[in-house]
Amino acid sequence: MTATATAPQGAQSTEQLAETARLLRKHIVNMTTAAGSGHPSSSFSCTEIVTALYFGGVLRHDPQNPTWADRDRFILSKGHAVPTQYAAMAECGYFPVDDLVTLRKLGSPLEGHPNVHRLPGIEASTGSLGQGLSIGVGMALAAKLDKADWRTWVVLGDGEIDEGQVWEAVMSAAKYGLDNLIAIVDANTAQQTGYTQDVLPTEPKAEKWAAFGWEVQEVDGHSFEALLPALQKAGAGGGGKPQAIIARTLKGKGVSFVEKDYGYHGKPLTADELKRALEELGW
Repeated sequence: MTATATAPQGAQSTEQLAETARLLRKHIVNMTTAAGSGHPSSSFSCTEIVTALYFGGVLRHDPQNPTWADRDRFILSKGHAVPTQYAAMAECGYFPVDDLVTLRKLGSPLEGHPNVHRLPGIEASTGSLGQGLSIGVGMALAAKLDKADWRTWVVLGDGEIDEGQVWEAVMSAAKYGLDNLIAIVDANTAQQTGYTQDVLPTEPKAEKWAAFGWEVQEVDGHSFEALLPALQKAGAGGGGKPQAIIARTLKGKGVSFVEKDYGYHGKPLTADELKRALEELGW
């Protein structure tokens, strides 16, 4: 089976989005196995989120003009999952799809974590977990000061919100009424060394974000029928509150032997595992 991604400014149907997500997962396993390093399972859990943003008519962006002043800003705070973003960017036309296999290669702009100085379309250098939302607060404040209507979207990891800096940013965003800031928590239940409930429980997530003054939605992070309305509502802004979406996801989603296994957090698939994964994904 084959799948193609259409222009990012046009919204794909839910059926097309599902095919695009399948295509992005193919790119993710191929590029991380070719690199011999990377984070495929963390990339899988946010695949539908990133697909909905880039291909669902949500994110305002222009691959032909990455520095367009009125673009939305997208920050992948869980920077280790950047293969998902690279795959989406390539399919949108930011750079050739063939370049994806240069991931983590010497001299390639496709570094293991996003680098704002190396690749047009990347808005922030992330990977030091806990910092992305603070960067997003600064960007959202700048938009308010400039009376601009672009929005800032930040995807955070489930384990990442263990970081205290995240909650400083959460409080600051509420204080300044940043209703142009949207935080999406990829709640995939696992992190590098174990399951989140065992490492440092952060439930009930929705209630905690709401208690800090955010408008909160909780959705199935692998369902486009649930994600798209939530993203559209959050992106509409207004009301003086920052927006949070708790996206319930599964680490390793899409490949059965990777799902729920935190041991694959920073572990690429072997050649044999790659073949099995591609078969499961329908490739």
